[in-house]
Amino acid sequence: MTDDTTLDLDHEACYRVIVDRDAWFDGRLFTGVKTTGIYCRPICPARAPRSQNAVFFPAAAAAHEAGFRPCLRCRPETSPDLGAWRGASNTVSRALALIELGALDEGSVDDLASRVGIAEPQLRVLFRQHLGASPVAVAQSRQVLLATQLIHETRLPMTEIAMAAGFGSLRQFNGTFQVLFKRPPAALRKSGGLDVSAGPHGEITLLLRYRPPYDWPAMLRFLRVRAIAGVECVEGDIYRRTIGLGGHQGTVSVQPGGGNALKATVRFPALSALPQIIARLRRVFDLAADPDAIALQLVKDPALAPLVAARPGLRVPGAWDGFELAVRAVLGQQITVPGAIRLAGTLVARFGARLDEPDGALTHIFPEPAVLAGVDPASMGMPKSRGVALMAVAAAVVADAGIFSTGRGLEEAVATLRALPGIGEWTAQYIAMRQLREPDAFPAADIGLMRAMADADGLRPTARDLLARAETWRPWRAYAAQHLWASA
Repeated sequence: MTDDTTLDLDHEACYRVIVDRDAWFDGRLFTGVKTTGIYCRPICPARAPRSQNAVFFPAAAAAHEAGFRPCLRCRPETSPDLGAWRGASNTVSRALALIELGALDEGSVDDLASRVGIAEPQLRVLFRQHLGASPVAVAQSRQVLLATQLIHETRLPMTEIAMAAGFGSLRQFNGTFQVLFKRPPAALRKSGGLDVSAGPHGEITLLLRYRPPYDWPAMLRFLRVRAIAGVECVEGDIYRRTIGLGGHQGTVSVQPGGGNALKATVRFPALSALPQIIARLRRVFDLAADPDAIALQLVKDPALAPLVAARPGLRVPGAWDGFELAVRAVLGQQITVPGAIRLAGTLVARFGARLDEPDGALTHIFPEPAVLAGVDPASMGMPKSRGVALMAVAAAVVADAGIFSTGRGLEEAVATLRALPGIGEWTAQYIAMRQLREPDAFPAADIGLMRAMADADGLRPTARDLLARAETWRPWRAYAAQHLWASA
């Protein structure tokens, strides 16, 4: 067991954290115990090891790469995932997002580096600097932690868990757990009982953790107002929607769970798609956000301080799919949100694939780009110019499926999006905010933001004035915008 992957963490300060079981550091710090080969969360109920036996890591992947195995008492897979927020490295954040979405399942680290715009050696250095682990170790630890979570939270057979967690085979799955835990994966289950297959619909329920606070009512209000008929609905405190991936259809539902988590129920026949579905859900509900870090910056502005105090857990809602969000944004240009949603519902009814088995209000999959790219604009039930813009966006996605994926930075992303017909600065910033998860995206020309920042006499700032004011909100301008919208 070596500790050559650890960062320059202050040992005494870290040790005080685990002795005090300080919950603030949960997700920010992991402790490897040299005498047991186990790594823990700061809140682990086990007795703290002796100082000389403890080694500290900034991420679970670093502990995993150093040869430590996850603790079965504090379960590191249940800690809030704050890796993308540590170190203020936008490049690392984007690379982590791509890994979470499966960039290393088939691609190489060199491919990953190219997608974020740097050389492979530089990417490895950045990962060591901010996470203490290599990109490959991050991907491998995510597999192990997801599998461990499924073992504890479901009754799925081990074969299905191996498939759902992204292992290439049951033999690889068993071998990994035997090496890591010195026992087969089935032995990790604490309770007995029969295995229950996901069945033909692939139904799995599991918890998605976050760092509190979390303003679920605000998130639900945002999604309810923008729910597209047939594709989405909000029922009570549950959000539900249809999903289509790799030619398969399914649904997901999300609601509050216990212990700082959302409970997600996924019904999808291809279990191998589960990591990607989880990654998308985490982005939709902004579960990797660190509200403490955001608030620390935004409260410096006297106009934002009371808004942050009123909604300390406000998140920036993400998007399930980039093309879907782009269509929403184009439809929303110069009309109200309800008007845009009605147009989207019309598109879905006419051009969306119908579910083989409709589930209540959920009846359709959002139209595929290839379908809308070949549609006569006059048949879309909207002004021809807007229909032409939608066709152009659809054609662009058909030509480049990665156009709405995490890229090389906010400025380049906005420039790429603005090159598309019908996509202006506001739309590009909005897509960057919700789909690309750029925390500093900021649609300064938004009338709602201008109205929210009006002075006591009702005088609204210009877009240029608002951009100047927003300089002090960096790198969290997207969250500032969300607070201003919510204040209205």
